Amino acid sequence: MPEAKPAAKKVPKGKDAPKEVPPKEAPAEPPKEAPPEDQSPTAEEPTGIFLQKPDSVSVETGKDAVITAKVNGKELPAKPAIKWFKGKWLELGSKSGARFSFKESHDSASNVYAVELHIGKVVLGDRGDYRLEVKAKDICDSCSFNIDVEAPRQDASGQSLESFKRTGEGKPEDAGELDFSGLLKKREVVEEEKKKKKKKDDDDLGIPPEIWELLKGAKKSEYEKIAFQYGITDLRGMLKRLKKAKVEVKKSAAFTKKLDPAYQVDRGNKIKLVVEISDPDLPLKWFKNGQEIKPSSKYVFENVGKKRILTINKCTLADDAAYEVVVKDEKCFTELFVKEPPVLIVTPLEDQQVFVGDRVEMAVEVSEEGAQVMWMKDGVELTREDSFKARYRFKKDGKRHILIYSDVSLEDGGRYQVMTNGGQCEADLIVEEKQLEVLQDIADLTVKASEQAVFKCEVSDEKVTGKWYKNGVEVRPSKRITISHIGRFHKLVIDDVRPEDEGDYTFVPDGYALSLSAKLNFLEIKVEYVPKQEPPKIHLDCSGKTSENSIVVVAGNKLRLDVAITGEPPPVATWMKGDDVFSVTEGRTRIEQRVDCSSFVIESAERADEGRYTIKVTNPAGEDVASIFLRVVDVPDPPEAVRVTSVGEDWAILVWEPPKYDGGQPVTGYLLERKKKGSQRWMKLNFEVFTETTYESTKMIEGILYEMRVFAVNAIGVSQPSMNTKPFMPIAPTSAPLHLTVEDVTDTTTTLKWRPPDRIGAGGIDGYLVEYCLEGSEEWLPANQEPVERCGFTVKDLPTGAKILFRVVGVNIAGRSEPATLVQPVTIREIVEQPKIRLPRHLRQTYIRKVGEHLNLVIPFQGKPRPQVVWTKGGAPIDASRVHVRTSDFDTVFFVRQAARSDSGEYELTVQIENMKDTATVRIRVVEWFNVYEHNRHTSCTVSDLIVGNEYYFRVFSENICGLSDSPGVSKNTACILKTGITFKPLEYKEHDFRTPPMFLTPLIDRVVVAGYSAALNCAVRGHPKPKVVWMKNKMEIREDPKFLMTNHQGVLTLSIRRPSPFDAGTYSCRAFNELGEALAECKLDVR
Repeated sequence: MPEAKPAAKKVPKGKDAPKEVPPKEAPAEPPKEAPPEDQSPTAEEPTGIFLQKPDSVSVETGKDAVITAKVNGKELPAKPAIKWFKGKWLELGSKSGARFSFKESHDSASNVYAVELHIGKVVLGDRGDYRLEVKAKDICDSCSFNIDVEAPRQDASGQSLESFKRTGEGKPEDAGELDFSGLLKKREVVEEEKKKKKKKDDDDLGIPPEIWELLKGAKKSEYEKIAFQYGITDLRGMLKRLKKAKVEVKKSAAFTKKLDPAYQVDRGNKIKLVVEISDPDLPLKWFKNGQEIKPSSKYVFENVGKKRILTINKCTLADDAAYEVVVKDEKCFTELFVKEPPVLIVTPLEDQQVFVGDRVEMAVEVSEEGAQVMWMKDGVELTREDSFKARYRFKKDGKRHILIYSDVSLEDGGRYQVMTNGGQCEADLIVEEKQLEVLQDIADLTVKASEQAVFKCEVSDEKVTGKWYKNGVEVRPSKRITISHIGRFHKLVIDDVRPEDEGDYTFVPDGYALSLSAKLNFLEIKVEYVPKQEPPKIHLDCSGKTSENSIVVVAGNKLRLDVAITGEPPPVATWMKGDDVFSVTEGRTRIEQRVDCSSFVIESAERADEGRYTIKVTNPAGEDVASIFLRVVDVPDPPEAVRVTSVGEDWAILVWEPPKYDGGQPVTGYLLERKKKGSQRWMKLNFEVFTETTYESTKMIEGILYEMRVFAVNAIGVSQPSMNTKPFMPIAPTSAPLHLTVEDVTDTTTTLKWRPPDRIGAGGIDGYLVEYCLEGSEEWLPANQEPVERCGFTVKDLPTGAKILFRVVGVNIAGRSEPATLVQPVTIREIVEQPKIRLPRHLRQTYIRKVGEHLNLVIPFQGKPRPQVVWTKGGAPIDASRVHVRTSDFDTVFFVRQAARSDSGEYELTVQIENMKDTATVRIRVVEWFNVYEHNRHTSCTVSDLIVGNEYYFRVFSENICGLSDSPGVSKNTACILKTGITFKPLEYKEHDFRTPPMFLTPLIDRVVVAGYSAALNCAVRGHPKPKVVWMKNKMEIREDPKFLMTNHQGVLTLSIRRPSPFDAGTYSCRAFNELGEALAECKLDVR
């Protein structure tokens, strides 16, 4: 049976590789010698980032081709960008057609990327060289392969097998002798078909017929452009085929000017397609991708003479198509490419500082709706495929692109980047664990039997739950014990207190290493027999007039001071703060009186409550006094005088003063925050308290306005933030000004000029300060108090004859730059310069103006000191009523508002300095128009009575019944009336022939350059007339290619190649020619 042929096969490298597999029954051929190791037919070992390079294949027309390759992801810093090319520049993509499809897959276990190129129903035009390019950040690699397309052929193997017959009928298939007669009869036919096929393939070169027609009608200079456009790599074969063909360019009968081969327009702009037809009455139709275009607001048709214009307004990607113009039976084609404009970032990302579990939205706004942006985190691209694992999602809202974390975690913190084809931005996301703050601690209680005990605390997070413990054992709710949680408040209420309830009570929030403890003291009531008269007694730990009892309470907490008193009859208690009696029984601060107890209550302690409190109890039997000092501690006041003292390119120095009030506890340190101006998000600069009062903030972006603030910290907590600093910008001083030179020197002044610094930075430049120093001194004196904006300054009031050094510094908000100093000191003395008139070229001959026109002559001169300028006419001073003269240090202006015939004549200009002077003569002729004919009906006339030696202009007006024309026709040349009989006979002499053919003085030299680094080829040529120069690569002329830059400077020829690649290697030649001959220089360029 015939063997099935695969859709694609590798091209054998050996010349004698067999084309068919012999049948098993055929006698075995002697084995061929194995190729040596250096000529192994297997593919080369992969190098670089390729684990498997694409193989060259041979495919029959109409079948599918599959090209595969593998890339090592371990060698790449990020996900690679895969591009397929045909030839050198033709990129294969979505516009290449439905026959081309691409596939990429990634094996995360081995970190290997597998890529495939599918070409469906291969045609002869697909034959040629291809290239696979892989790029990831700064790493780029590529490899080439070839696709050979063969014409469809019959199953020769099947016919051959049928041709082998065995003698003898009725015998088994494997019996009998082979009969080769059938095969020998068809050999001649098969060989002839192979020759025809080979000749056809050689003639066509796999190029479609429509491309041949395009090449036949194109100019030679456009051959290479068309070859690159359609992926033709065999340029030499194409040129041979075109040379053999006798091209007869048929002149179009319908079109006098056709459309260009291609047009390009930016998206959103409009473009005009113009074609010119031979007959304006011929009907014309426009087509887009084969569909007729109808007039609309999108497509506007215009007819201007023989021109037919199609205007496409507001081009979109849908307008990227092939367009066609049809006139009768003739057609004209073109292709329109719509270019995407760069996507700019309008509103960049902002730094954010959040807590674990918060919702985070990082938003960026771009200039175009529907634009493609790439999100990256710490240099790794964020994709929609990985979004389910990482718990993030993307959202588009018009021009805004948003990255959303619904429940952020610590792993989500890092530096995020957004990249477009027109820019990028970045910001930091800082994720912290939530810290629980205790707003009100539980306090110790002393209660009596059957009373109620209430433990109460307040924390910062109302969602936090917790448990209550008594002496380490969890407290459970019961009839007497109630546990409640309302908002941020947690309560433990014990009704009908008993002696067994006494103990240590603790509240522990769930999920936090924190506990709040207090003690419950049970007060027993003892009934004792006392006499009726008992002096009052205050029961405190330390009591008496000389004892000291101090209580410390945190500001904002509740204080209840229960003082037990005894006495018979019951004594009367009086409280005093300092020397003032306190008797308020309601409000924030109040007194509660009971028979055996007096209580002083402060609901929310404040700083003003601090002081000495005295309780005095009296009854008829006596009195008792106790003194208590109440100390209120609080968070400190905010730091003061927060300011930025100096800034740099990405840093700033922050200085502040300690707070005036430390809250009653020493300040342990400071916390600092920073934000961008206009933003509401503050970023912490330190997580551990900073003990100094000077801090250097780094990692800022130059040119961005920032604000900073400081918190003070003590044992109680963190203060309120300080006042924000004034907005400041991290900037650096400019570099030193450039090219400081002396422009002019007088007896007391020096004029300097310079150029701006090469690095100015985001802070700009406010101006320049000029300083000078006498030779031998080290003191630099300022020449100007305020900065000057222009790059020049005149230093005045300098001592004559002194030698002085000058320097210039640039000044901006960051301070002074490095100075630019003159190398040598300048001697202060005036340089005498002889007077010299620089007469303009057009005034060196007679200056002719018409009557009524203005005369405005500007004549520059030079000389130091300032010369004296005098104008005269015929030796006499000029008429100041008609001529206005203005003279400056460098030029003089001669002005007449309306010229008259009397203004004609010779004017002398004299420029004089003491006994030195220079003169110049200006000849002015003012002419006037005279009528020589009226109502002349002919288009020619003879003017007589002209004066010999004069030169005349003529003008002609058209006239009809309405009058003369608005403007006349003026003669382009003049009529000079010469005397008759005088003939000038020039001397005869033979001029020297300076012409020479081109000759290369310095030839081109073979070079080896490194890929990616610009290179230049140089040579020198001589010839007269100046030869024309043509650069060629591999015998093909280099046209307007942005990769190449050709210069010619006085015969020194340079070809600059921008960032060459291995495809730029080859033979470069330079051809110089003029009318006397030509010369050629060649060299080889190797790119490694």
